[in-house]
Amino acid sequence: MFMVTKYDIFLTLAEKNKPLKIPGILSEFGKRRYEYSNMYRLSLDLINEKLIIKSRDGLQIKFSKKSQLLYNIIKYCVANNINYNYLLDDKLAKFIAKALVKVEFSQKDFKNDPKTFKKYVELLFKYGLIIKISNKPFKARLEWNSLINNFLEYFEISIPIKKLKEINFIEYINKEVKIFNKYIIKNEKSYNDLMNESEISFVHSSLSLEGNPITLPNTIKILKDKIIPKEQRDEDVKEIQNYDISIKEMLNDSMRGALLNKDKILNFHFLAMKHREDIAGKLRQVSVYIKGNPNFKIADWKKINNLLDNLLKEYNNFLSKKRSIKEIIEFSAYFHNQFQYIHPFIDGNSRITRLLTFHILRYFKIPVLDIPLGLLEEYLSYTKGYKKRDDKKLGKIFQLIVLYNLKIINERLKKR
Repeated sequence: MFMVTKYDIFLTLAEKNKPLKIPGILSEFGKRRYEYSNMYRLSLDLINEKLIIKSRDGLQIKFSKKSQLLYNIIKYCVANNINYNYLLDDKLAKFIAKALVKVEFSQKDFKNDPKTFKKYVELLFKYGLIIKISNKPFKARLEWNSLINNFLEYFEISIPIKKLKEINFIEYINKEVKIFNKYIIKNEKSYNDLMNESEISFVHSSLSLEGNPITLPNTIKILKDKIIPKEQRDEDVKEIQNYDISIKEMLNDSMRGALLNKDKILNFHFLAMKHREDIAGKLRQVSVYIKGNPNFKIADWKKINNLLDNLLKEYNNFLSKKRSIKEIIEFSAYFHNQFQYIHPFIDGNSRITRLLTFHILRYFKIPVLDIPLGLLEEYLSYTKGYKKRDDKKLGKIFQLIVLYNLKIINERLKKR
């Protein structure tokens, strides 16, 4: 049995888009008549908060800025497998507002008792909304994104501006790499299990950036449970299945320590885009542009072969010498933006760019296979969403992505 919350009722009314009386709401949740009073009480809370209204026909959404914000928050959470009932807490909102203004925060920045502080940190870390920098002493970083923005606006908290400060996370990454190398020797099977979980999450997050509407829970059904939800478009499902195949090929390839070359890149694209037979695995011979961003410069299609050959020469030269983690991350950022500039395919460039970038990192035994939710929008702003290319700033985002992956992997391996 599950407990119905007022937010569950709100979402049901919003998606039904028609008035429902309490018996109808009970039916929606499969609840019995004796729970009428509890359902009525929850509905009354929503009425008092001016999120729904009661009419002769029943209860329905009150259309307002606040109800729209709440709906956006809940839908985002559902799409990304976040329990919105845990997140929608005004005290947590105040915690987030204070953390957001800090370049990095620790427990001494808050008046919360240690248990509450830990609860908030673990919740936000679980959903990829904060990046843990170190455990002793504890330091973490919270990045702005649209979910956080809507969340604070919903609770009528002014949105603070983070203080600007250049931070280098390489020292912390090096420590986590050493810890990871110790753990993986003892527990390689658990690590592989974690990679399988992360892979599905990455397939979802990567394709959601490209406009695929399928939620993370449904992505899990498609890839793990082999169940195809009826309401999903066939092309959207195939896009997920094909990218999963391409990612698995990349993982096997990088695990063997194999190098990238043009044929492999074309094959990764072919596997990922098999649902588009006309373009899968084929270099473009037409001009293209980034939808919604006229500032993004794309190479002339006639130069693609030469530019790709030059990038792969740079790649092979980079791999020919021993490199520091700082150099690896910086090169990965450069490779990412240069490949996106070349834009060798008619479609599917960004998803393949991310796949190739992770191939490079994993070749150097840096276990990255996901971009945390809290960094997705900032990552996008320095890639195909940028106004001016800045590989250095993208490199800083990559440092945070690498650190997040290492932290979450090490913490989970420690528990297994």
